[in-house]
Amino acid sequence: MQVLVCLAEHAGEPVSKEELMKAVWPDTFVTDDVLTRSVSELRRVFEDDAKDSHVIQTIPKRGYRLLAAILPVNGAGVTNVQAPPLTVSGRTMSFASYRKLWFGTLAFLGVALLQFGLLTGFNIGGLRDRLWGTSPPPKIQSLAVLPLANLSGDPSQEYFADGMTDALITDLAQIGSLKVISRTSTMRYKKLEKTLPEIARELNVDGIVEGTVQRSGDRVRITAQLIHGPSDKHVWAQSYERDARDVLSMESEIAEGIASQIHAKLTTEQELRLTPGRPINFKAFEIYLQGKYHLTRAQDVESQNGQQETQQLELGLAREFFEKAISEDPNYAPAFVGLAETWLDRPVREGGPEKARGALGKALQLDPALPQAHLALGNLEHLRDWNWSAAEREFKRAIDLNPNLADAHAGYADFLDAMGRFDEGMREYLRAQELDPGHYAPEPSPFFRRRQFDKAIEMDRNDIARAAFGMYPHWDLARNYEAKGMHDEAIREWESALRILGYKDLANAMDGGFKSGGYKGALKEWVSGMEMARAQGAPIPSFVLAEVYSYLGDPDHALAWLEKAYEERDDALSGLKFDVFWDNIRQDPRYQDLLRRMNFPQ
Repeated sequence: MQVLVCLAEHAGEPVSKEELMKAVWPDTFVTDDVLTRSVSELRRVFEDDAKDSHVIQTIPKRGYRLLAAILPVNGAGVTNVQAPPLTVSGRTMSFASYRKLWFGTLAFLGVALLQFGLLTGFNIGGLRDRLWGTSPPPKIQSLAVLPLANLSGDPSQEYFADGMTDALITDLAQIGSLKVISRTSTMRYKKLEKTLPEIARELNVDGIVEGTVQRSGDRVRITAQLIHGPSDKHVWAQSYERDARDVLSMESEIAEGIASQIHAKLTTEQELRLTPGRPINFKAFEIYLQGKYHLTRAQDVESQNGQQETQQLELGLAREFFEKAISEDPNYAPAFVGLAETWLDRPVREGGPEKARGALGKALQLDPALPQAHLALGNLEHLRDWNWSAAEREFKRAIDLNPNLADAHAGYADFLDAMGRFDEGMREYLRAQELDPGHYAPEPSPFFRRRQFDKAIEMDRNDIARAAFGMYPHWDLARNYEAKGMHDEAIREWESALRILGYKDLANAMDGGFKSGGYKGALKEWVSGMEMARAQGAPIPSFVLAEVYSYLGDPDHALAWLEKAYEERDDALSGLKFDVFWDNIRQDPRYQDLLRRMNFPQ
């Protein structure tokens, strides 16, 4: 309407886009697209053809001109274009006659519309639904947020668009009555050309949220729309624009808008979590997002042969960005969690566990209700420090704060399995898979730990067939084949895993050992090659060497390497009590003593 008024004030004259945007949106950052949509909507209402316009004319590279005649009424001051005389059946009408006819028509229409509105408004006899073909909005109980598109015109801003996507998922995930798919599952659709019904079916969700992010200086604009996935039916859409300092408040507002549309039930605590807090330090937030980007790159090359230097470089950059974010805003808790995650898996000699604990303590001091901090602390207690009761407490707290945090359910499932609480563990594992279908399968798989080898083999084969999760299903499949005595098949899968990890020489040595000495010949070549590669700096865990010696029936070497893993606080030791590959040494007193020192519950 404001666009129309502005054009009417200059009827018959060209009005530039710049003039229109300055007049209609004087204090708001918008793009030409907003003006174009406004003009398009006006043309739709007036049934005006842009190619043969009689109402609003587009003037290429300049702007627009209103062609329709303007009739001043009630002393309005629009006088630059005179309306042609109004005629009815060839007879010229006075303005007074025209107004009398017009108001009489309006009165008649008003009565008719009132009666019609009563019938349709109350849907008497289902009249509204029959006339309009309307139906109640589709019920949505599960959501997936697709990666928000970067409209900034700057590819280097992709990290920012990804960060906004992550923030929206985090806000929505706090709604306990709603299932929200994790980021790792939805990010793979960033470059995949699939229809929304296809995506909804693959992720098993009712609703899809998609949208765009645009930055201009200190202004951020986000558009979001909610689609009923199976039917591809539009449910809701909204545009938001804020100063960059209020960007997270804007994300919370979007989440609240979506929750309102689908009538999601919020607890008091969830409402408080979605209530915008203090404005963030946008510079610190941006730096934090860059730290997350480099941390992800470091995790992507973890365990890859020949990538140690790259991993260290990326971890160093991540720490540098997180520390810079903390320097910019010492009260920004997520930056401390990010810093802790750069140390969580690092060796004892580097002070990894202690540095992670220090950063997490600071994060929780700043924000005791930060789910990611509790999850990271749960992983630290479980995998590195073996404080079992503390680990369970932290996992449960993370899940209470964010019931849709798939990583928390996965971590808790792994913990419960390590404690031998297999029924509870399976429930958490299935919940994690439901929330994050793209999450890599635990290794070893939960079916392997339950000695359901055929089920584990079927799952691993399916993952390999669809080229999912890299080397993990190959490694797990090898373990299951070994447990079933299918030694030839096990060797082939371990070779495949090694090649994916970049250990081509080790895979070739295994193949040669298999040809000359069968199953044990392959294992001997493998373990001696690993010991040599480790001595040269390759990231080969002590735990893996102990596992292969256990397969060889060599308890002395297996337990020596397990002792080394204990000194290093290897995260794989958390499953020591129940993992199948220790069956050969399970009764050895040295093995039992190790369990005792790790304080496993009896």
